[in-house]
Amino acid sequence: MSTTSFPNSLDSTPHHFLSSQTLVTFSALHRNRMGGCSKDVSYLDRRFSKKVRDNVHGNIYLDPLTLKFVDTEQFQRLRDLKQLGLTYMVYPGAVHSRFEHSLGVFSLAGEAVHRIKAQQGSELGIDNLDIQTVKLAGLLHDVGHGPFSHMFEREFLRQIPHGIKWCHEDMSVRMIDHIVDFHHIDIDAECLKKAKELVIASTEHVSHKSVNEKHFLYDIVANDRNGIDVDKFDYIVRDSRACGLGCSFQIERLMDSMRVMGDEICYRDKDYLTIFKLFSSRADLHRTVYSHAKVKAIEMMFVDSLIKADDYLQISSKIQDPAEFWKIDDSILKTIEISQDQELKEARDLIMRIRRRDLYQFCNEFSVPKDKLEHFKDITPQDIVCSQENGDITLKEEDVIVCNVKIDLTRGRSNPLENINFFQDFESNEKFPIHDYRISHLLPAFCEDRIVRVYSKNPDLVKTVSEAFENFQLKTWNESTGVEAKPVILLKL
Repeated sequence: MSTTSFPNSLDSTPHHFLSSQTLVTFSALHRNRMGGCSKDVSYLDRRFSKKVRDNVHGNIYLDPLTLKFVDTEQFQRLRDLKQLGLTYMVYPGAVHSRFEHSLGVFSLAGEAVHRIKAQQGSELGIDNLDIQTVKLAGLLHDVGHGPFSHMFEREFLRQIPHGIKWCHEDMSVRMIDHIVDFHHIDIDAECLKKAKELVIASTEHVSHKSVNEKHFLYDIVANDRNGIDVDKFDYIVRDSRACGLGCSFQIERLMDSMRVMGDEICYRDKDYLTIFKLFSSRADLHRTVYSHAKVKAIEMMFVDSLIKADDYLQISSKIQDPAEFWKIDDSILKTIEISQDQELKEARDLIMRIRRRDLYQFCNEFSVPKDKLEHFKDITPQDIVCSQENGDITLKEEDVIVCNVKIDLTRGRSNPLENINFFQDFESNEKFPIHDYRISHLLPAFCEDRIVRVYSKNPDLVKTVSEAFENFQLKTWNESTGVEAKPVILLKL
């Protein structure tokens, strides 16, 4: 990625061409660019910024404080984390990185808060400290992400012995502190504190938000109120484009519709369907890309490889210390693949199977009935093995992989639009919810799918595993999809 610098020093402008008033202003700007979240620097002043050309949002301007974080090895590591992990092995275009996504969220976060300030800045008391805080949160929200997207924390860390409960949002907060301390970044303490709060705003680990302090700012980057945030804005459009899929969601329309009412961001009532497209586009990506049957097979094989390599490479022992964690990225796969160490042979063999497309074989899948979802518990390999009837082959748990897929609109079985408040026009002062039956009878009455998908590690056992899973379906749900049903695959290489 190339960058173009604007003048990076006052020395580039001869002082005899400047008035005394201008010199005072430039001196103040020069002092401010040396550190901290200034309340005086104009966001439009690009003399001390760098321009990055993004393939989704166009030009993105990085201010001096932002550059102090971007130009660190901890943030640059995001270039070596693919946004969609191993998805590129099925969708070849999905090679974009967390680095690109983070810059995109930074840009959208800044745009969102600036639009709100332009419309309501005087009544809301938005200052440049707030702007810088929101932008930093957008930039750094994924700096604690592990390799291979969510697979690392949701699959690998939970399956290692004495499974670890760990989330990338918590690590992002620790990584931010590590970057500031290690690189001696001069930043306003309140700005740093609030930026970290915004990063973890949508997690169950979030601490108390700042009391009586512009809670609408927490709606921008990671929205725990209703799920509408610029993080989704960016990855939905970026991931759709990378995978060659269409996307009907319009970022600009929602950005233009935002208004703060009662300390929360609300939207115009006529943008109800635009918001629905945001959530439905996300669900479509989960179904067709993130949870693609082949993608999941590859992910599960690599998880098994990581588990076998963990004792030797000590991967899981490095996840609590930011100074060690930042050194872990997607290059783990290549490290295992090219290693000659005997301790990594089993892990290496699994990666070779992936390379040669000798994957775990899909056997069958079943969509859990709606009336069973409330009490649904994840299905395990033991459930499948125990459902096997007498036969020539006796299945073992290590022969079977079960993938429990959940696809929703961000709120489980609840409709996320029920948590959104709307307004009629920009002259109105009243906010209100909208029930979906007032919009269209074509909107879904149910907002969650649970799909149980079963794989065989050994190609010779596909039929046996399929029959055992069919028995399980009949025993559990009194219906089945039949033996060796084929998954819906949009792209198979």
